[in-house]
Amino acid sequence: MSSQSVQLIIQDRYVVMDNGILQVTLSKPDGIVTGIRYSGIDNLLEVLNEEVNRGYWDLVWSEAGSVGTTGTFDVIKGTKFKVRVENEEQVEISFTRKWYPSQKGELVPLNIDKRFIMLRNSSGFYSYAIYEHLKEWPPFNLPQTRITFKLRKEKFHYMAIADNRQRYMPLPDDRSPERSQALAYPEAVLLVDPIEPEFKGEMFLSAHYSGEDLVMKLKPDEPWKKVFGPVFIYLNSKSDATDPSLLWDDAKKQMMTEVQSWPYKFPASKDYPPSDERGNVKGRIQILDRYVSKDRVPGNGAYVGLAPPGDAGSWQRDCKGYQFWTRADEKGYYSIQNIREGDYNLYAWCPGFIGDYRYDATISITAGCDIDVDDIVYEPPRDGPTLWEIGIPDRSAAEFYVPDPNPMYINKLYVNHPDRFRQYGLWERYQELYPDEDLIYCIGTSDYTKDWFFAQVPRKNDDYTYQGTTWQIKFQLKHFSESDTLKLRIALATANIAELQIRINDSKADPPLFTTGVIGNDNTIARHGIHGLYWLYNIDIPGTLLVEGANTLFLTQTMSTSPLAPFHGLMYDYIRLEGPSSSSSSTT
Repeated sequence: MSSQSVQLIIQDRYVVMDNGILQVTLSKPDGIVTGIRYSGIDNLLEVLNEEVNRGYWDLVWSEAGSVGTTGTFDVIKGTKFKVRVENEEQVEISFTRKWYPSQKGELVPLNIDKRFIMLRNSSGFYSYAIYEHLKEWPPFNLPQTRITFKLRKEKFHYMAIADNRQRYMPLPDDRSPERSQALAYPEAVLLVDPIEPEFKGEMFLSAHYSGEDLVMKLKPDEPWKKVFGPVFIYLNSKSDATDPSLLWDDAKKQMMTEVQSWPYKFPASKDYPPSDERGNVKGRIQILDRYVSKDRVPGNGAYVGLAPPGDAGSWQRDCKGYQFWTRADEKGYYSIQNIREGDYNLYAWCPGFIGDYRYDATISITAGCDIDVDDIVYEPPRDGPTLWEIGIPDRSAAEFYVPDPNPMYINKLYVNHPDRFRQYGLWERYQELYPDEDLIYCIGTSDYTKDWFFAQVPRKNDDYTYQGTTWQIKFQLKHFSESDTLKLRIALATANIAELQIRINDSKADPPLFTTGVIGNDNTIARHGIHGLYWLYNIDIPGTLLVEGANTLFLTQTMSTSPLAPFHGLMYDYIRLEGPSSSSSSTT
């Protein structure tokens, strides 16, 4: 560690923050990070790139009413530079860009303030940004915003994402047409002639995940302000370069230090409140599912959070406001601390149970408040006893059958790895495993870990078109009355331009008993994920459609016509059939 005080050097076109450990250079007044000097290396950023393409905040925006996730890409350049804090312990600098009505259609209607902070004896620096939209300004969509750093390719060859997701990387040049083969979507290529031969036959990927459902859309006359960050850019080095895990372990320790320091005390903006201007909420969540237990059971591991007011589950799609989440302990107790002032709903969901909980009353957070919600009780959707079930209600399809990848596309990182689903092209394995007919699952004899494919995707025809697929669940009913009404619960872990139709005992019934309509933009299948946004459907099955003895439930995913048809589909989280509340029905 250096004992040097933090220095700020202001030049005509650049400003430099230096604490003796690292030196960060930014363009003035743009606020583009053009250089990071550390550990004897003059610049960690890609010096072959133009200065504007090294370290920057950017966004993608579109006019109100636009659909999709594309729009105008904007590397955010400030027009005014200001020093916010300058002393021996800390420097905070600001690069602002104001919006004027004359810029309508040219720039996103936001006032933007990008901040950078350097502290004494810190091996890194912080950045945050404040976006503000005034009520009288035009509405718009904001599909994306981020902070980006382009690193020198000859200096960075190893990536670490998690304890079990680490490896040496291919190089950016390996994406060139001469060294790669394009695959089913633009972000994925097969490396056929990489610079380092060990990477031949592997994939190079990017991830844009949840699609239009999470595009922020400001309405007319809607004011909005939000602070993004601060994020900490941490730099470390070890003399033993042969063991990258040492750097990873050190970074994890620093991460815990940052977590324990949140919310930070040092940001100078009044829009980032310190701890004493925030509030706390605590309580206990219990679950009451009378067909599991007559008594309340603790919400062990429940996710409990505060998010902007809305319907149960609305927090999934909210990206305008702030959210604060925690997990309950084994007895259901939870504590959410350092919540910004404002009005919130309290939401929860608990692994092992379907559905979403919302506390009826609005919770108003004020500075220094300490609110005890006491006991809350979530009663999951339930009409009768479980006749049969498939899967685990945890909002993921990970428990279902995930096949081995095509050897042509194998990624060695995920061989013998718990995240088997991260291999490219797994959607194509469905047709190989079911060449002549679609999946049939028999209650009582089938095993969902082996017999339920993790994604319901279309089938490719010989002429390279696609068609929807129909899965069957076969089950027996006994002691059954036509006057009974059964309840079918279908929880989806993700959906992407999919339509799920439900039929009973007649695969051609028109109309179907139930349809979701076209839902979802999650991209989970293409992005090698296992869950996206959660969907829950509760469907009444009249007894007149059922028979005593053998019955078949038909699940048809119909969508299959666009150029991205291979990725139309859905993943199930959990399926349950319930008998009537005073049921004489049973299954075998």
